[in-house]
Amino acid sequence: MHTLFDKIWDAHVVQHVSDGPDQLYIDRLYCHEVTSPQAFEGLRRRGIRPLRPARITCMPDHNIPTLHQDQPIADPVGRRQVETLAANAKEFGLTHYGLTDERNGIVHVVGPERGLTQPGMTIVCGDSHTSTHGAVGAVAFGIGTSEVEQVMASQCILQAKPKTMRITVDGSLSKGVTAKDLALYLMSRLTTSGATGHFIEYAGEAVRALSMEGRLTLCNLSIEMGARGGLVAPDEVTFAYLKGRPEAPQGAAWDEAVARWQTLRSDTDAVFDKEVRFDAADIAPMVTYGTNPGMGIPVDGTIPAPATESDAKALEYMQFKAGERMIGKAVGYVFLGACTNGRIEDFRAFASIVKGRSKADGVTAWLVPGSWAVYRQIEAEGIDRVLADAGFELRQPGCSACLAMNDDKVPAGKLCVSTSNRNFEGRQGAGARTVLVSPLTAAAAAVTGVITDPRTFL
Repeated sequence: MHTLFDKIWDAHVVQHVSDGPDQLYIDRLYCHEVTSPQAFEGLRRRGIRPLRPARITCMPDHNIPTLHQDQPIADPVGRRQVETLAANAKEFGLTHYGLTDERNGIVHVVGPERGLTQPGMTIVCGDSHTSTHGAVGAVAFGIGTSEVEQVMASQCILQAKPKTMRITVDGSLSKGVTAKDLALYLMSRLTTSGATGHFIEYAGEAVRALSMEGRLTLCNLSIEMGARGGLVAPDEVTFAYLKGRPEAPQGAAWDEAVARWQTLRSDTDAVFDKEVRFDAADIAPMVTYGTNPGMGIPVDGTIPAPATESDAKALEYMQFKAGERMIGKAVGYVFLGACTNGRIEDFRAFASIVKGRSKADGVTAWLVPGSWAVYRQIEAEGIDRVLADAGFELRQPGCSACLAMNDDKVPAGKLCVSTSNRNFEGRQGAGARTVLVSPLTAAAAAVTGVITDPRTFL
């Protein structure tokens, strides 16, 4: 009667503290440049080194520019953080995918695509969207800087065990409805606190039908429902995705791993602390209208009346009014990328709409692959030529306009149609207004200059 989450968690408990947290063994720690400096300094003060350096992988992603990465970073704060990560990784003997390394990219894109992220693992990073890695059937969650130091020093973390929640999505997603729309729909129904204190298992026909890229997008957004993380039971989709990846098991070890991974599923009589069920047929392409990811409606819907003072303030900030349609609102910026939608499937989707069309006048578009591997695949498939012919520029990998920590900032007052994960006030730049959408909806806006239902192009 155990859930998949329970099986993975319990297998990694080193010690249970009576009336306290579990001491949990961690299989993989990812480090980027923002949340790791203090952890490394803590090790240095204590005169210790990482217990298992082979289990730690470092790469910069938040502060890096998406143009001219072969040149020094102009911003002094960003440059110092990136250089400090490189120096710390070298000092402590850790694997480091630096700025000009072909393995570099957003940590939550690189981990799965290299096969570092594997089913049954416990995975942490000083970043809330670590939940992404749960898509392969891992228990993955974000941690704080002091906890990063804990894991470096002991390969363990003190952590209270979350409750379990299963979200089942029955049926099939309609044409033009993507994993991003599914996630935005779930948030609109459950709110940004609907899964607080829980670890989600996504199940049902619609989830099983998702590609690995789609599952990564779905799990990425678990944190935006208040969840500690989310995961999908590994299956043939998972195994096909991981097979042959550089860091995945090879040869006989691969066969042994798959045999083990095939046991990773919730028991048929497993009891979850919370269960919810939805019908995929009810989901349309989604768009947010407020300042949290849960404020979402179908792209062809109308903005609802504010239910709270906070909702009213959100509409005021966004310069929207209740009763208005989102379709037709003028767009200044379009952003394709982030750990939510920076994978090859996302660029294929975007290109499928812009092919044979042209970027709308007055629209600034930032198209940013999640890694160099994605960038090279875009080139190999000729997607870069499709984008160029339509008037778009392909940028270099990084977190880019997901958050205002690099050069890609949306100006105050401008509306950005974004495939990223958060639409908080100022998230993409001071005073910037963010609307969260799928890559298909972003592409439709990029060629029309206004928010558009992508189904009109399909």
